[in-house]
Amino acid sequence: MRIVAGSAKGRALQGPKPSSGHIRPTADRVRETLFNMLGQFLDGQAVLDLYAGTGALGLEALSRGAGRVVLVDQDREAQGLCRLNTDALGFASQVAILAQPVARALETLGKKGEKFELVFADPPYAARVVPTVLEALTASSVVSPGGTVVVEHDKREEAPEAHAGFTRDDQRKFGDTLVSFYRAP
Repeated sequence: MRIVAGSAKGRALQGPKPSSGHIRPTADRVRETLFNMLGQFLDGQAVLDLYAGTGALGLEALSRGAGRVVLVDQDREAQGLCRLNTDALGFASQVAILAQPVARALETLGKKGEKFELVFADPPYAARVVPTVLEALTASSVVSPGGTVVVEHDKREEAPEAHAGFTRDDQRKFGDTLVSFYRAP
């Protein structure tokens, strides 16, 4: 696993232990395609990475010019990987790591009035929570008007075309993975 492009291009990321079956990092080729679709450079955007795992999506965004990233994961191993990868890339001053369940983190960020132009959500596939994530994002009001939400999910999970005020703009398939792109009103 590595950073695909930007200021940290080619730098390696620490992944989960082989025995750790609960952290599933987004593959390099999927990240590369995602960012090709989102635009190569993020020009200071605020990015939220839910179910962050290794932090690969948020850290890729920083490498491509995002201004700041909040990584959210309740798993201790994932939190450690996020810290390790953030420090190794020299991005610590631009990253906040929230060690909370996603719903609580969104509530906390919403109460602080935080806003994000780009949100990644890569929940465990078995959770089947695409509508739940969109509802929580709406309730917390953390997505900037016109912001983008990218949800990675199992191909067997139906992602609604519109839900909780979000409209699906695009959807791409990568093997067993679907990536759905939503636009905030």
